[in-house]
Amino acid sequence: MTAVLPPPGSGRELSNPPNDGISNLRFSNHSDHLLVSSWDKTVRLYDASSDTLKGEFMHGAAVLDCCFHDDSSGFSACGDNTVRRLLFNSGKEDILGKHEEPVRCIEYSYAAGQVITGSWDRTLKCWDPRGASGQDRTLVGTYKQPERVYSLSLVGNRLVVATAGRHVNIYDLRNMSQPEQRRESSLKYQTRCVRCYPNGTGYALSSVEGRVAMEFFDLSEASQLKKYAFKCHRKSEAGTDIVYPVNAIAFHPVYGTFGTGGCDGFVNIWDGNNKKRLYQYTKYPSSIAALSFSRDGRLLAVASSYTFEEGLKPHEPDAIFVRNVNEIEVKPKPKVLPPA
Repeated sequence: MTAVLPPPGSGRELSNPPNDGISNLRFSNHSDHLLVSSWDKTVRLYDASSDTLKGEFMHGAAVLDCCFHDDSSGFSACGDNTVRRLLFNSGKEDILGKHEEPVRCIEYSYAAGQVITGSWDRTLKCWDPRGASGQDRTLVGTYKQPERVYSLSLVGNRLVVATAGRHVNIYDLRNMSQPEQRRESSLKYQTRCVRCYPNGTGYALSSVEGRVAMEFFDLSEASQLKKYAFKCHRKSEAGTDIVYPVNAIAFHPVYGTFGTGGCDGFVNIWDGNNKKRLYQYTKYPSSIAALSFSRDGRLLAVASSYTFEEGLKPHEPDAIFVRNVNEIEVKPKPKVLPPA
């Protein structure tokens, strides 16, 4: 068989990728280690710089999300309803606890020292990972949500929860008794991803309709006037507008610009403040399922993985690309003022 070469400019393709859909990937906050969850029931740990598979954990069902604690451990959200802790050095794992239905998303809060999980059972749960393994005393609290949880994002003590039915709940982790704000997505269709701005002032929300909304936490009129939504990941063909779901959003840790990944196979880089697209990378072989910038913004990991938006059909193999990020691609361009 002839080897299939990656598209020029797509970055380095990692060896030993998952063999079923990639649900998420995340860079560590401390190194170039990359954690990847997949529908093939695995969580894989890579060194993205050296293209080394450093560890692999096999679960009993599809793994729908993963996150780091530090470079020695991480956590996973599993389709068998379990929340798991992964110990990288020993290759062992244990179960923090369970939901009533599959666990869709997971985050670790450095501010609260807690693991936060969202499930299709319409609950949010907070866990103390320092508790004894397998004991319910690791459960800090359970918080009912209006619908199935689709996406979570954290910045400082603030948590944004996006659910089915276009609901958005905003919490302060220091007082989880009720949301500090309850909102409805300004986008008309199902939410795919929510990600908080690195500066803590708001969040970006994407949907299946090829749109992204830029929102602000501050409820003052001046702040709310700054919010907007824009179209992306669309193309016009024979006079028809073809719309692609926007599956992934990732903010650059230095410049605050952000990438979006869509079912069209493209990754776009945006300057949200100036409402401009900065860059579009070469088309990837399949849908973009997930994106993550490294801690210093030098690298961008791209999951090229069919997300079954068109049902069961032949598709390209799942792949992870790691590309070197050039400043020109992600640095906002200065505004040019008109002559006085």
